[in-house]
Amino acid sequence: MSFAFVFPGQGSQVVGMGKALADAFGPARAVFEEVDAALGEKLTRIIWEGPAETLTLTENAQPALMAVSLAAMRVLETQAGVDLARDARFVAGHSLGEYSALAAAGALTIADTARLLRIRGRAMQKAVPVGTGAMAALLGLDFDQAAAVAAEAAHGEICQAANDNGGGQVVISGTREAVERAMELAKLAGAKRALLLPVSAPFHCALMHPAALAVEAALKHVAIRRPKPALVANVTASAVDDPEAIRSALVMQVTGTVRWRESVAYMSARGVTRFVEVGTGKVLAGLIKRIVEGATVVSVGTTADLAAFRVAMKH
Repeated sequence: MSFAFVFPGQGSQVVGMGKALADAFGPARAVFEEVDAALGEKLTRIIWEGPAETLTLTENAQPALMAVSLAAMRVLETQAGVDLARDARFVAGHSLGEYSALAAAGALTIADTARLLRIRGRAMQKAVPVGTGAMAALLGLDFDQAAAVAAEAAHGEICQAANDNGGGQVVISGTREAVERAMELAKLAGAKRALLLPVSAPFHCALMHPAALAVEAALKHVAIRRPKPALVANVTASAVDDPEAIRSALVMQVTGTVRWRESVAYMSARGVTRFVEVGTGKVLAGLIKRIVEGATVVSVGTTADLAAFRVAMKH
């Protein structure tokens, strides 16, 4: 089995995502209905009609992106005969995508996942007053260089490497002043670019500690089953299938680094040559191609993507 199925994170959302899948395929439509029922509201209306500002709110974007990923997964299962337990070596997801991966692999129900992501999104938004935190992408530095720049810029404040995305792209997170200092230091260290990201909170750093506590409390009431296949966890960049270890990893992930580059390299080193990105956009596909030379990556988030997937499955 040389396949891994991967699931995108926040930032990939776009109004209208998943609608064509739901219109064309009953199993996809059922996923959106299940998410609406779990949340007790019509999140689907926001996903398909907007406005974009409402969809982009963290508490909406997180369950919305999961809904689209799981709808696409149901289409792959029912229309292309995919069985993750049989066809995939691993699943993985970028930040909130880890929850999508666990739901796809049978570790979490869709309803529980939707509710967890709503709690996670709200808690992450509330953890830091708007405007006091920031995130920035540093392009052209490796992870160790970026982490060193973040540490040097901290000056007693929080500034950490939040996402190791690969291909010379590292995202830092922390207090706005520290992140802005780090951006200047990064340029002095040879970064090609340093860009502030349009995010509403500084994710994946110690400022998210209150959100980690909220996620930990919510997870105590949720059943986690052994995923099939195993999850490659963001915080360890290694495979995990023990439910309690998964629970712990999901809590640590709120404040910890998303080790995406290492996660993809881990899967590649264990024989994965083909990656399927399940959900909206093609962000992970671009990152994976920069991390693993010669990897085959197919993104499946629209009805048109199904044909490309079928071709990839045959080769």
